[in-house]
Amino acid sequence: MKIATAAYPLDWFSGWSGYEAKLGTWVAEAAGQGADLLVFPEYGAMELVSLSGVEVAADTRAAMQAVADRMSDANALHRDLARRHQVYILGGSAPVRAAAGFVNRAHFHSPAGETVFQDKLILTPWERDPMQALGQGPLKLFQTGLGNIAINICYDSEFPLLSRAQSGADLLLIPSTTEAASGYWRVRIAARARALEGQCVSVMASTIGAYPRLELLESSFGGGGIFVPPDGGFPADGILASGVVNQPGWTLAEVDLIAIRALRDQGAVRNRTDWAESQDLAPVETVDLR
Repeated sequence: MKIATAAYPLDWFSGWSGYEAKLGTWVAEAAGQGADLLVFPEYGAMELVSLSGVEVAADTRAAMQAVADRMSDANALHRDLARRHQVYILGGSAPVRAAAGFVNRAHFHSPAGETVFQDKLILTPWERDPMQALGQGPLKLFQTGLGNIAINICYDSEFPLLSRAQSGADLLLIPSTTEAASGYWRVRIAARARALEGQCVSVMASTIGAYPRLELLESSFGGGGIFVPPDGGFPADGILASGVVNQPGWTLAEVDLIAIRALRDQGAVRNRTDWAESQDLAPVETVDLR
């Protein structure tokens, strides 16, 4: 298969047709290069706030509600593009109203026109306040024609027990939004570690650039990346593809899941199989050397 992951700048639209045209161009470009799976970043859908105007964008809670109100139409557009180009699309995540409040939700669309989703479980301090969003499970594992796919939204990727709970995954998708270089590197390091531990492919997408009218995304630093276990003929550093930081566009790579799966039984190390041994070694014995 071929995977395309986005370094995605947010734009300001005067009408729905502008958003529709942008998304259509991005999807057509990746599909035209043979991509089977397209990954957009965390909060990539926040550019929909532009359709509600500058005053709404300046109010965090109002902006969240305005984007949530547009997600039904945005999902319909993604489904249409997924069917038309016969690709899987992880859309940019967005605040969505759940029973107890706003959650950060990433919608996943299939070539057959189905839409499923994964919510973010562990929130950053900014998401907790001032956004006052909520983390919400469960973790999910999606069985697709490409293989088993799991999603860890940004900060979730930094907690290995989450991806371990999704250990049946062949592909781990990590849509992210990070303001500074340090945040980008935290998520990128986590993505590489998850590929090593889970002997799977991890795929990182990022928002990039300035969006000053929206406090949530005033500035984003990032880039696309596709990572694999450093073993069995794959790159020694585990980096299958890496986009130029803060340069908009797709990062693409071909992935052989048969070769990835073979590592689990035949690799120089067997991290996925041996994980249980690491759990058996608990608890820690404290030795006092004072």
